[in-house]
Amino acid sequence: MTSKFKTLLAAAATAGALGTAGQSHAQAIPEDQPIRHVVLVHGAFADASGWRGVYDQLTARGYSVTLVQNPLTSLAEDVAATRRALDRQNAPAILVGHSWGGTVITEAGVHPNVAGLVYVSALSPDAGETTAQQYDGFTTPPEFVLDIGEDQYGFVAPSMFQAGFAHDVSDADAAFLRDSQVPISMEVFGTVLENAAWRSKPSWAVIATEDKAFDQAMLQHMAQRIGAKVTEVAASHAVFITQPEVVADVIDEAARTAIVPGN
Repeated sequence: MTSKFKTLLAAAATAGALGTAGQSHAQAIPEDQPIRHVVLVHGAFADASGWRGVYDQLTARGYSVTLVQNPLTSLAEDVAATRRALDRQNAPAILVGHSWGGTVITEAGVHPNVAGLVYVSALSPDAGETTAQQYDGFTTPPEFVLDIGEDQYGFVAPSMFQAGFAHDVSDADAAFLRDSQVPISMEVFGTVLENAAWRSKPSWAVIATEDKAFDQAMLQHMAQRIGAKVTEVAASHAVFITQPEVVADVIDEAARTAIVPGN
């Protein structure tokens, strides 16, 4: 792997584990609201438990929430896991992805059950592009560093984890997130996408303004390119853990306003 490619990939990460939230102040969803299902897709170095705060917020409002456990071994396997979750809905759903999960929902979101897409500090390649190409022309923040093994699986460097990934969680929580990382096959970032669901589905984006995994200009560029409605919040890359109510509010808005597929 070239040093340039490593630099491009060094920002392509995400978070996940832990996460709590208080009760939502938002209104419960109306009984006749057609979109009542949400599917949450985590990113690299993480598992679905990082969505717990968002899950609690959404279920308190009346949503049915399914969490995908990505294997992080290939784009195809992560997409397959997401499609299995969507197949189980038997109803329209909002599909949500964090960081690498954005690539996953971009490919998997063409599923007929998907009514809208929510990108949470997430990647959004086009069909015919790789995820790595999203970094072209942008600078990786120096706080975000990866350790890549000989087998081409990557972790966030332990010494830089809190600074680069989750500076707004407690030291204890950052240590747990650091030590419970799920490695990702770095080869996934070179996989060409076949579909771009954002070309046919409405999109929303949550941008963490203190994100150190991505260049802020890169996040804004991706959101603008896909025509997403943008919500900014002061948070680290672990925004889905530290700002669950904000993230849930955006998902709720998407569910209330997206058009049911086929209508």
